[in-house]
Amino acid sequence: MTTTGDRIADAWLDAMTVLCELTPHGWHAERGDARALVSGVGVGSLNIAVSTAREPGPDSLRSLDEAARDVAKHGLPWSIVVLGEAGADLAGLADRHGLTGGGPITVMVCDADRADLRAKPALIDRVGPHRSQDYTEVLAAGFETPAGIFGDLMGGGVLDDPRIAGYLTESATGLGIRTGGLIGVYNIAVRPEARSQGLGRAMTARVMADGFAAGATSAYLQTSTVGRPLYESMGFRTVQTWATFFTT
Repeated sequence: MTTTGDRIADAWLDAMTVLCELTPHGWHAERGDARALVSGVGVGSLNIAVSTAREPGPDSLRSLDEAARDVAKHGLPWSIVVLGEAGADLAGLADRHGLTGGGPITVMVCDADRADLRAKPALIDRVGPHRSQDYTEVLAAGFETPAGIFGDLMGGGVLDDPRIAGYLTESATGLGIRTGGLIGVYNIAVRPEARSQGLGRAMTARVMADGFAAGATSAYLQTSTVGRPLYESMGFRTVQTWATFFTT
């Protein structure tokens, strides 16, 4: 029986694969029930070895180890993601690869008929490839990361693909990736000086509304503790907690 969490995991994996196929320096591979997903930019959460096994065993650990070696050889910051709880064996594997940090990933879902899309009006542009550099500049500022860290992540065919919608204001970004009948909400980032003005909610609502209009039945996202109250107020509920391992 396929659960809501399973559908989200599959949609997220497909979305990340699409991104890695389209971004200029992306690469991906399947290794048994693990995947290696490399965006080619210097952000650890965008270069990932993923275990898709629902009940990890010796074979799945070997597959994840192979995927981890594939990702690590690109020489970029990277991480391991487990779509569920991570036991001692998985933690030990991550440690052997030098990924000594770790934590939970909160995964939330909002069905279209439960969504509260009310938001303050905001002039939000849906942007194409010609605005990819503008997009990554605002994205970096919104996440308070070094300028240029996202490189040409949004270049190539990313913002020209019908499954992907990029949204931009002078101070905020958003991204929707539609796979598996769901709309994934990504890159909700607001410049520090423009926060607490409703831009994050407006951007999230726009991504969701366009995704639902295109046929998605539910929206999903990953959130921090800080962002969770906002998303709960829009109709999201927590459905799964994944595990991640990264360098410290």
